Amino acid sequence: MRIETKVFGEIEIAEDKIISFPSGIIGFPDLTKFTLIHDEEKGIGAIHWLQSIQEPAFAMPVMDPLIVCQDYNPSVEDEHLKHLGELKPEEMLVMVTVTIPSDLTKMTVNLKGPIIINAANRTACQVIVDGDEYQVKFPIYDRLNAKKAGE
Repeated sequence: MRIETKVFGEIEIAEDKIISFPSGIIGFPDLTKFTLIHDEEKGIGAIHWLQSIQEPAFAMPVMDPLIVCQDYNPSVEDEHLKHLGELKPEEMLVMVTVTIPSDLTKMTVNLKGPIIINAANRTACQVIVDGDEYQVKFPIYDRLNAKKAGE
């Protein structure tokens, strides 16, 4: 399948790379088909893009939360995950959305609303984590720079 995107231009998407969000994502309930895009030039690094198949202009930067918060382990009710099917830890991918303002030093991730993907059946959902343990705007600029300097 070929789709035209705002960020990446025209791209080819294999059917087996489409991720289904039966309930959409928070704020965009009608967008239910996405693919995960990696910047080929930079390799598979920190930031990826969750690109809508239905809306070419919609692509959200996402990343693995463990890159910036090594002890990230939110408690999510099984009820929120039941429509993902059998969810084995080795087949579960957790991503968080990234906010990239013009001032990169103010870059944040939303640890309160992770995206859970069952890689086995390519079904996903976004959930809200209860409690005050995780922030909606968790600053990451200094953490990413420290990680980069340590590599």
